[in-house]
Amino acid sequence: MTLELTGIHHLTAITANAAQNLKFYTKTLGLRLVKKTVNQDDTSAYHLFYADGQATPGTDITFFDWPVGQERRGTHSIARTGLRVSGEGSLAWWREHLKAEGVAAGEIAEIGGYRSLDFEDFEGQRLRLVDDGGRGEVHPWAGSTIPAEHQVRGLGPITLSVPDLRPTELVLTKVMNMRQVRDHASPDGNGHVHVFAMGEGGPAAELHVAVQPGLPIAMQGAGAVHHVAFRTPDIEHMHEWTERLESFRLPSSGEVERYYFRSLYFREPNGILFEIATDGPGFTADEPLDKLGERLSLPPFLEPKRSSIEARLKPLA
Repeated sequence: MTLELTGIHHLTAITANAAQNLKFYTKTLGLRLVKKTVNQDDTSAYHLFYADGQATPGTDITFFDWPVGQERRGTHSIARTGLRVSGEGSLAWWREHLKAEGVAAGEIAEIGGYRSLDFEDFEGQRLRLVDDGGRGEVHPWAGSTIPAEHQVRGLGPITLSVPDLRPTELVLTKVMNMRQVRDHASPDGNGHVHVFAMGEGGPAAELHVAVQPGLPIAMQGAGAVHHVAFRTPDIEHMHEWTERLESFRLPSSGEVERYYFRSLYFREPNGILFEIATDGPGFTADEPLDKLGERLSLPPFLEPKRSSIEARLKPLA
């Protein structure tokens, strides 16, 4: 059988205000803080993970807390993050909810085959609520500020912006075994969007690639996305992906043990950082499900440095 990815695993973005970020994503969007930890490569920075009620792979949007300026928008970047909800009625509910919270949102419209609602967080992080038609499993969080029937169900689709489709397309289809399924005009009138699917397809397993050669090159900062991760079931499959990247002579990080999952990082030809991540062992590796996110979690190799790490972190509330 062909080795294939099964969907979006997580997406990691950048915030310059962790306390406000925590408030927005847990209060305004009603997501669950499932892991409060640090960037394993920069322990002075929080790494916050928000997900559904059971911290399911494919539902978590995560943030590095870095003291940086605002991003410069442009191409060579991840341009918008889809958050799935069920039904156009939920989109209408969200539009009124966001308005009541003082968050500007666009109009409900069909974008790339899905009814959608665009909005931004307080730092300009570009988000899109997408009606997934109730497809797949759902794990609401009982502690959410959002009624269960309207809660965010997970991630997807994710939209990239590139100046040239061909090199990115070659990696997506020939190396990563995605399939191109359709295309559509960009909703902002700038370029054309090509849709690539993984696994069973659908919004939880799609990457949308907007071709926008007229844009400047993006510069990461607050409000930007750092990288997107794709799902593979387990370590055995990860080994196969590592070998596959090597066979194509595509430079990578090699396998990195993140404790909650194993990762493999590489850049596609337009410079966007990709990650392949295993579904397990998951966020209950060091905390029970009902206590997720309540304390600072550190992987075993950082635990001896807990006191010094905690002393350098800013309070979140």
